[in-house]
Amino acid sequence: MTPEEIEALFTRESGEFLFARWGRPIVPIVFGVEDKTLAVVKGAFEAVVALSGHKMAETDPELGANCMVFFFRDWQELLEVPDLDRLIPDLALLVGRLEAADANQYRIFRFEDDGAIRAAFVFLRMDEELSNIPADTLALSQVVQTILLWSDTAFRNQSPLAVAGEATILRPDIAEVIRASYDPVLPGATQDASHALRLFARFQPPQ
Repeated sequence: MTPEEIEALFTRESGEFLFARWGRPIVPIVFGVEDKTLAVVKGAFEAVVALSGHKMAETDPELGANCMVFFFRDWQELLEVPDLDRLIPDLALLVGRLEAADANQYRIFRFEDDGAIRAAFVFLRMDEELSNIPADTLALSQVVQTILLWSDTAFRNQSPLAVAGEATILRPDIAEVIRASYDPVLPGATQDASHALRLFARFQPPQ
């Protein structure tokens, strides 16, 4: 992966470069799934967080849980979740827009004062397309897309995952970006596109 390719992963469709990683330990909570799927999602979080060198925790002292993942069948179900409209302003308007777009997934981030990620909300409407994806693949894909603030176009044409034999794995180049992004020396957030060069410099040569 070249520095230009890394830069593109954090350059939004508007042309703005925007990089952010989590600033606090991640405390995920999952709604709308059975215990078996819950274990799969939590396992995906543990794997990706371990790769990054970041941390997870049992609770966030300020928010309780700071990464909420919702599985549901209809966008209207979000309007029935207690207090969700307090966490996400204009929730009804957002639900209307997502329904109109026939969207099956959406992610919202909240940020610290320094721009690092403070919280994330992941919404998955389990339509036919998402329902046909194996749970471990879907979970890994969503966690990877939540561990950093990627560009809105980063994975439009190519998934962050790859198939190796019969297993679905994280693409090695994307894994390297995640690992490099959590170098403690680097800032938690930046709008300086030269950050891509700093990430590239931290890539480990292939074994």
